Amino acid sequence: MSGGLQVRQDMEKERETLRTWKQRMGQELDRVLAFWTEHSHDQEHGGFFTCLGRDGRVYDDLKYVWLQGRQVWMYCHLYRKFERFHHSELLDAAKAGGEFLLRYARVAPPGKKCAFVLTRDGRPVKVQRTIFSECFYTMAMNELWRVTGEVRYQSEAVEMMDQIVHWVREDPSGLGRPQLAGAPAAEPMAVPMMLLNLVEQLGEADAELAGRYAELGDWCALRILQHVQRDGQAVLENVSEDGKELSGCLGRHQNPGHALEAGWFLLRHSIQKGDPKLRAHIIDKFLLLPFRSGWDPEHGGLFYFQDADDLCPTQLEWAMKLWWPHSEAMIAFLMGYSDSGDPVLLHLFYQVAEYTFRQFRDPEYGEWFGYLNREGKVALTIKGGPFKGCFHVPRCLAMCEEMLGALLNRPAPAPAPGARSPPAVPARRGAE
Repeated sequence: MSGGLQVRQDMEKERETLRTWKQRMGQELDRVLAFWTEHSHDQEHGGFFTCLGRDGRVYDDLKYVWLQGRQVWMYCHLYRKFERFHHSELLDAAKAGGEFLLRYARVAPPGKKCAFVLTRDGRPVKVQRTIFSECFYTMAMNELWRVTGEVRYQSEAVEMMDQIVHWVREDPSGLGRPQLAGAPAAEPMAVPMMLLNLVEQLGEADAELAGRYAELGDWCALRILQHVQRDGQAVLENVSEDGKELSGCLGRHQNPGHALEAGWFLLRHSIQKGDPKLRAHIIDKFLLLPFRSGWDPEHGGLFYFQDADDLCPTQLEWAMKLWWPHSEAMIAFLMGYSDSGDPVLLHLFYQVAEYTFRQFRDPEYGEWFGYLNREGKVALTIKGGPFKGCFHVPRCLAMCEEMLGALLNRPAPAPAPGARSPPAVPARRGAE
């Protein structure tokens, strides 16, 4: 067989694998969305139930504002991006969720601080001293504006965005956190990550807002990049405000899934900036580095938490395998491959996707289990709760379906110069 014929056969085999994964992603997205549309809608009070058991039964009717915002965003995004989801039932559910947020999310209107937890009928139960309920409120309102054209939603989004930026960059006192003398001035990676995601959300196909928040996007990217520490050998979850490593468990704390999610946020930003050097740095430090340290060589899957010195993490769940890091890893590796053509990244996408579909998905009732033990066995049978809702799984499936479709619609990329061989199994095992 000639070399040219072998290359063509290999390329067609690769394209067939991509087609198979695109089909799997689409079918799974349909099943996951059906679970939420069947079980989560509160027809009496509006909004969504997220505390759902394996079969979809509601085990608690509390409503978590960040999950309400995520589900509104997810429904609108699917309605806008996928023809098969462009139907009135999905839009009506999203609008009902959005109106629930408008009525009840803010604790003391006209103040902007949102509750973290509400009763079923919208009374505040708990407030967190963070920005995350407000961030997902902003995403929901902006996406509602995109699908309805109603300016009031966009006004809410922009006003809340400006409040979040004020809290983060100027005066955090409105969040209610006390300034304690012994508390380190730490910056968690989640804050600039979320702001960067909001910059992307509000700036999509909106030149005015893209320009308005361009400097903020660059600031967020620089703040995230400061979390690469130890001469480029570790991504740390928390650093000092001036970008230095902190002491103790807080400073050594690592979250591989969060680094991978930050990776695709940064990758998307660098692609828009047209900066190939930055893109290569992101792939190396936020995709490959966290994967190689975070993948469990014995049982597969990503550790939830790690200690940068290989000491035992203090979190009881450190060795568990959770749904969302694997969802973010699939997005990151497929996006990285789509941009670079590096087959190493495609290999890692397949590796993570095979593990994830095998271990997390529930073929009997639909949706995915969220919490596995280290060995990959289901630890919690719930499909939703205070932290898991209609977001990471369908976002991953939708983005992967779109990226796979785009890859199939263009010629197979040539291997990247100096493309690496697939990585060997990492030596690091995590603390025992």
